[in-house]
Formats: sequence, C-alpha cells, structure tokens
Amino acid sequence: MLRWGTAMLVLSLMLFSGTAGAGEIRLPPPVFTGQGSVEEALKARRTVRHFARRSLTQAQVGQLLWATDGVSDPRGFRTAPSAGATFPLELYLVAGERGVEGLPAGVYRYLPGSHALAPVTPGDLRGAVARASLHQGWMAEAPVMVVIAADYRRCTARYGQRGIRYTHMEVGHAGQNLFLQAEALGLGAGIVGAFEDQTLAALLKLPREHEPLIIMPVGYK
Repeated sequence: MLRWGTAMLVLSLMLFSGTAGAGEIRLPPPVFTGQGSVEEALKARRTVRHFARRSLTQAQVGQLLWATDGVSDPRGFRTAPSAGATFPLELYLVAGERGVEGLPAGVYRYLPGSHALAPVTPGDLRGAVARASLHQGWMAEAPVMVVIAADYRRCTARYGQRGIRYTHMEVGHAGQNLFLQAEALGLGAGIVGAFEDQTLAALLKLPREHEPLIIMPVGYK
C-alpha cells in the first residue's frame, strides 16, 4: 500500500500532467440548508488570523466556493449579485499539503458552471503567497486560501469605467458570502488586500486578464 506522501505525489502528477486524469475535479454538490441561522453567522463572524493544523474535506471546500460565487439558479445566476449578470469574478483555490482530504497541494481554478476544480499548477504555494502578501506569515497556517480575481473587461464592456466600481462592489459581496459560509461550517476566514499584484498573479499563473483583488485564508480556528 502506498504511503500518503507517495500516493499524493502520484495523484498530483496525474492531475497536473495534461495526460489522463488531468480534467476537471468534480466537487460534492452544495447543500442548501444548514444548522445555524444567517443571524448567528453574522453575530459570530470575525476575521481569523490563526488556524488549526487540520484538513478540510472536499465537501467543505465545494460548499465554500459555491457560497462565494457559485451558480444558484438554472438561469446561471450566482450567489453574489453581479451588475448586469456580467460575472467578472474568478475564484482560485490555493490548497496546502494535506490541506484538503484527497486533493494534492496546488492551485485550482473554480468552475462555477460544473461546480468543479481545474488544476492550474501543483505544489504547496501558501508560503509563497504569504511572502507576496508583504510577508504575512499567518496566512500560511490556513489549509487553503481562496483568491478572488477579476476580469474587468466583462463588466466595463457594458458599463465603461463604471464597471470597475461595480466589480469592486461584487468582490465585497463575494467575500462576505465566504465569511458567512465559513462561519456556518464551523470554520474561520481571514481577508488580505495587501499584496504585490504582479508577483501574486505570476505565482498563481493567472491569465493576464485575471487581476487578483483579495485573498481569503480559510480553516478551522
């Protein structure tokens, strides 16, 4: 029987190699009812900067990403309001070593339409992300980070320069969604806006048009 590290290495190479197994990673479907109320989550929500060394499940990760900006309607509408339904936001998951059960460390792009992850680049980049965020080492404690990026053109094509403002409003809605869903799952989230934009984008291998706006580390408090 393969040891955990060897098994994860083999799976990582399969997912990121462009050969068989390199397609989408389907996430467990989101649930639409919870144990607590919105009011309880609002009251308990705090920005968390210290995390336990404990893995998340793929179900938890899927729920967090769906709540942030997933598809919530057969017509394609999302959990976060979007000006003119232009949907300029893109979510990237930075998963650490053993950060998510059964998921190799790496960067993944969330695909809302199929509620799946697309592998971008392998390896545990949490420390590098923390260094690109003005050396905020606490971020690397979290098992995962969610980076919310934006393709402004989707919104500015319809609204001109005003679309930049609308996109910034949207990322605030999405970030609050993630905060509240984390709280409802018994987790905690932080939020970071101080980082070197170009360094972070290059590190995560983001497409040129995807500009990172915020980073949200998530895990058990």
